[in-house]
Amino acid sequence: MSASSLSFRIDPSEITFVGHDLSRPECILAEHDGTLWISDDRGGVTRRDPSGTQQVMGSIRGTPNGLAMTSSLDLLVADIENGIVYRLDREGRHEIVLDRLDNQALGSVNFVYVDVRGVTWITVSTRTQPRKEAIARPIPDGYVLRLDAGGPHVVAAGLCFPNEMRIDRHYRYAYVAESARGRVLRMPLLPDGTLGPQEVFGPAQLFEGAIVDGIAFDALDGLWVTEVTRNAIYRIAADGSCECLIEDPDGKVLLFPASVTFAGDDLRTVLVGSIKAGHLACLRSPIPGTPLAHWQRDAVSIASASQ
Repeated sequence: MSASSLSFRIDPSEITFVGHDLSRPECILAEHDGTLWISDDRGGVTRRDPSGTQQVMGSIRGTPNGLAMTSSLDLLVADIENGIVYRLDREGRHEIVLDRLDNQALGSVNFVYVDVRGVTWITVSTRTQPRKEAIARPIPDGYVLRLDAGGPHVVAAGLCFPNEMRIDRHYRYAYVAESARGRVLRMPLLPDGTLGPQEVFGPAQLFEGAIVDGIAFDALDGLWVTEVTRNAIYRIAADGSCECLIEDPDGKVLLFPASVTFAGDDLRTVLVGSIKAGHLACLRSPIPGTPLAHWQRDAVSIASASQ
């Protein structure tokens, strides 16, 4: 299937649900063996085993939002309420990774991302309180941090509620969902580790009043984008063309879709996170997703073990 010929819709009747009694399952990490790590405001994350067994892990007293996995397989957790990035080990113990920048509070830390080179990126949606005001106006006080051995560095600023972030598989651009503008921005990755000028990727706005949230790449370099006011999922192709895959204004199968995660052995199972539902929406994609960094490390480990 070529990128130019790809066109499909998601049939609402084929959406199923995964998990139960989840609390604010905004972000999801999937491992090769089927284990899911789901953000949970009762302590950190819910771990869901391939058997379906669920366990709340952690004692973070905040609002866990975005998740990432380190090379040591610990979790990084963005606490959007308290403006802290935590490291959470697989036993549920946590420690603070970052809570200040230049002796100031970070603001509403939304998302954390570890790329294939092991670099950690952090989006801070706003320093405005309450943070919903930064979407309502909108207010361009959001920024992106790169965290490395030299500490945190601001690499993009003046953003209107930056949300989830991804780097394409060619390692050319960083893509950021700019929630309050209803669009996706991309910035070239420069040799010195900084980001170049911002440009819009896809529509200047999905539609008037749109609020984008989660983003994830498929194997054809299409970027899946969740939109929360109409409970929708869009796909922006590599050439910038955009189509709506599903829209569920009544919230019958999608309710405040906050993130998209490709899972399953073939990476064609799509899990959709939410801040309002008590479960994950689940569907099948005609094309696989692009594996995240921890998935690729996992694949190498599995291949080595089988030799």
